[in-house]
Amino acid sequence: MPKDDAVYFLLVYSFDAGSLVEQLECSDREAAIEAYDAMERKYRGTLDRYEVVLIGADSIETVMKTHGHYFRTSLDSMFSEFLSVPNPT
Repeated sequence: MPKDDAVYFLLVYSFDAGSLVEQLECSDREAAIEAYDAMERKYRGTLDRYEVVLIGADSIETVMKTHGHYFRTSLDSMFSEFLSVPNPT
């Protein structure tokens, strides 16, 4: 059986805040799954306002590249230019 070199990142994103509200790093697969299950239970009933994800990768830098929208502030979102009020000149 091959060794699991992945690191697991548990992220909780708040749609209201427009940012991560929780972030956990775990190298043990089973512990990561248990933590994910616990976080899903914690946010149950509010999943329309929060997104709970578990991502396996080699580093947080990889996760930031592949799932960068979780790490942007609401002001830095890819749609912020459309949501801002134009400055009258």
